[in-house]
Amino acid sequence: IIPGEALAGTVIALVEHELGSSTGWRPNDFPLWGPRVLADNNANRQLGILQIVRETVRVMKDHLTKVSSDEFDKHLVDADTAFRNDPRRWLLPAAETKLRDGVTNLRLYVDGLHTEPPRSKRINGRNVELMRLFQAWMDQLGAAHGTLYRDPVSFTTGDDDFYYAQGMGHALAHLMPAVWREYRDELQARPVMASLFDEVTAALARAGTMKPLIVMSGGEESIFANHRRNLDAFVNEARQKMYSIREELEK
Repeated sequence: IIPGEALAGTVIALVEHELGSSTGWRPNDFPLWGPRVLADNNANRQLGILQIVRETVRVMKDHLTKVSSDEFDKHLVDADTAFRNDPRRWLLPAAETKLRDGVTNLRLYVDGLHTEPPRSKRINGRNVELMRLFQAWMDQLGAAHGTLYRDPVSFTTGDDDFYYAQGMGHALAHLMPAVWREYRDELQARPVMASLFDEVTAALARAGTMKPLIVMSGGEESIFANHRRNLDAFVNEARQKMYSIREELEK
């Protein structure tokens, strides 16, 4: 594995999985059966995945593969631009078209890592840049925590926050092992890191797979569950332990 390949490959797999699923990309579906009628749960989940994809590719472009006055990697720039197109557009260009463009540019990036000399910029392996990635992820989880914990919330929109955060958890649960593989030599030298990575990944995986029949927002003394708060427990656990990882990287 060449530095940059595991992280880029995981992003590719995440996006291709959503595009190639039985229902495809949902946020831009036709209004009569689209994300505001019958497909809002999966649509919001996919938007959460996309938000993590965007932030990960941005940090790869701006920091993990770039130091000071170095030039940006062209394929990462193009992938970042493509992923930031409106995910709800169904034409000119369709969201699926731009997402596939992003995947294509990441594949070109990975191909460029294998040439001699390399045509793509490898991840530099420095802790200070990795800290930026965890900070970006923590910021996203912090925003998810804010929406999941807020009260009051409408019965018809509370599930939107739930599935958006669930998409974030799903994406990050796959990206954490990719980061471990990219930085394994450095991270293995710190015994606490292995357990922190495992605990963060487990919490994110749990957040990404919760499937209540109906997302409910019961109060503190209600007989009904509050699924948003239940999900928030895993989101906040992952966020706090990411903070511990960041602190270890600062040492």
